[in-house]
Amino acid sequence: MTTSKRLVLTIEEAAQQLGIGRTTMYALIKNGDIRTVTIGRLRRIPASCLAEYVNNLLDNTQPIDPAA
Repeated sequence: MTTSKRLVLTIEEAAQQLGIGRTTMYALIKNGDIRTVTIGRLRRIPASCLAEYVNNLLDNTQPIDPAA
């Protein structure tokens, strides 16, 4: 099964999906920017939460002023 079809990802898989490092991913989780779930003793990131994070980034991005 590929990671794009899975409902939840490991920290490392989620970081790879975003093209960032593990340390940055842990910081985003600690800051509450990316939500996680706990399954037993395992911390996982729902794929939908990655999409939510990216959508929030898009919503908060200022448009580029071509005159600037």
